[in-house]
Amino acid sequence: MIIGVPKEIKNSEFRVGLTNENVEKLVNSGHKLFIQKSAGEEIGIFDSDYKKAGAILLDSIEEIYYQSEMIVKVKEPLALEYDLLKENQILFTFLHLAPEPDLTSALCSKGVWAIAYETIEDKAGSLPLLRPMSEVAGRVGLQNGIYYLQKFVGGKGLLPGGIEGAKPAQVTILGGGVAGAHSAMMAMGLSAKVRVLDINEKRLEYLSQVFNSKLECVISTEESISKALKDTDVLIGSVLVTGHKAPKLITKEMIKLMPKKSVLVDISIDQGGCIETAKPTSHTEPTYIMENIIHYCVPNIPSAVARTSTYALTNQSFPYVEELANKGFKQAMQNPYFKKGLNVYKGHITCEPVAQALNREYKPTSNLGL
Repeated sequence: MIIGVPKEIKNSEFRVGLTNENVEKLVNSGHKLFIQKSAGEEIGIFDSDYKKAGAILLDSIEEIYYQSEMIVKVKEPLALEYDLLKENQILFTFLHLAPEPDLTSALCSKGVWAIAYETIEDKAGSLPLLRPMSEVAGRVGLQNGIYYLQKFVGGKGLLPGGIEGAKPAQVTILGGGVAGAHSAMMAMGLSAKVRVLDINEKRLEYLSQVFNSKLECVISTEESISKALKDTDVLIGSVLVTGHKAPKLITKEMIKLMPKKSVLVDISIDQGGCIETAKPTSHTEPTYIMENIIHYCVPNIPSAVARTSTYALTNQSFPYVEELANKGFKQAMQNPYFKKGLNVYKGHITCEPVAQALNREYKPTSNLGL
């Protein structure tokens, strides 16, 4: 198979779809690898490393898309890339299509076979390719929330763990999944007060056990969220419903309950955000103030630690790349857990939550010969 890895063009996105070690394994299996020049340079994987691994280096993103049967990348194609996509091309990346009608339409009209990292499941029903990035986003999101508590960047001037005579900061986490749990771990490591709200009682019981009952666990309702916001210094939104647009659990009116100069981090922003006042920002302009609250809503948080994130992601994604390359698309899609990642195929939306979110027709893969 001919596999192409373009350089990411999203703002401050330095991750790369395949490492040089991944490339070497694919080349040794008889596949042709095209890598765009300087694709991994920012994280210390140089063109010479890819060349030594057997890749062919190409100058432009246009050449990568034109010559490749499969595109492996990290983030969803941006508008500048839509015209580069071609019929029957496999696209393997994070897509987050539920809040992206234009991208979804482009993938359908181009006839791309689009597989999303974030909807692939394993036998346990978890999301193996999303998990490492959720872990990173939870940790980095919390770090940034704490950073913006500092006075010189507009915050309250709070030390997260407090000190004798001064109480610690209150961190409230909405959603106790992977990202939320890692935010809690980081916050507790800084000796902040931490509460987690979730609708799943069993998940809360699990978190309470893991953190030795030091974590305040609360069943999430509109009333309990509103109550929690009143003393919150850092709010982490980490709600995920696989494939769906994130539900808006906190309204603009509810945000007004938070003390002034508190910090809000919406990790769910790549799925549309779980907070009404949240809108996508970037690593170069990460925050804005609304209702006297600092909003941090970067959709590619893991790129802040892009080298760590690349290796964490490719450790999980590469076996699927190998499966696609070695078996071919149709045989690889015989794996029912892998097939859950297929979001668009031959002009049809094959992920039901995406179709529901965009109010478009859903076409089961079984109706399309897969």
